[in-house]
Amino acid sequence: MTENHKTMLLVGATSDIGRATALAYAQAGWRILLAARNVDAAQRNADDIATRTDAAVSVHPLDVLDSAGMPGFADALPVLPDTVVCVVGEMGDQERAQSDLDHAAMVFRTNFEGPALLLGLFANRFLARGSGTIVGVSSVAGDRGRGTNYVYGAAKAGFTAFLSGLRNRLAPSGLRVVTVKPGFVRTRMTAGMKLPPLLTAEPAEVGKAILAAAEGKRGRDVIYVRPVWRGVMSVIGAIPEPIFKKLKL
Repeated sequence: MTENHKTMLLVGATSDIGRATALAYAQAGWRILLAARNVDAAQRNADDIATRTDAAVSVHPLDVLDSAGMPGFADALPVLPDTVVCVVGEMGDQERAQSDLDHAAMVFRTNFEGPALLLGLFANRFLARGSGTIVGVSSVAGDRGRGTNYVYGAAKAGFTAFLSGLRNRLAPSGLRVVTVKPGFVRTRMTAGMKLPPLLTAEPAEVGKAILAAAEGKRGRDVIYVRPVWRGVMSVIGAIPEPIFKKLKL
């Protein structure tokens, strides 16, 4: 393991993508701070990562829907991290969200409001220090609204726009903001779904892509983990609205 004495905060540490991302950073020699609502599950991931890599890994409780608690969470961290990676996401149930306002609100807040507020808080602290990298995991679902998942897609579209605006604001200060769009990923959330192999990434692939993008090795600010998705979404985005309305996507 390479020692570089940098620290990464991973928000959403109990997900498959979160665990894979933390492992990729730990293998590169980073100190890892895992933030999650389910502390016990996060601790299991922390113990596994520490055993595999000898990295320093600690767990910190966080509920991204508790905006009032965010400043205290940041204050309680042992150090202001060099990089914050947010992989928080909740697909929700589209049909339920169409009539259950509380469920729809949870999807909106989990995918957009909570992550945006938290990353905005760290952006201000990075500005005060003069350095830092922010990575937000969004989704190709936000590139164009589709009838099968437009509540989730709208939330991710908002998050993508937030990251774009934050990147524009921070660029003059030399701080980086990276948007990552994994596409389909073989995780517990997609278990049982028939996923096209060409468009489907593994969690470890996503974790390595996030690390490479944050270190500037991918050469872009907006990363599609599988580059083929960039072309796919360009085609979908170019479909005229009268035709698009007739499609079942």
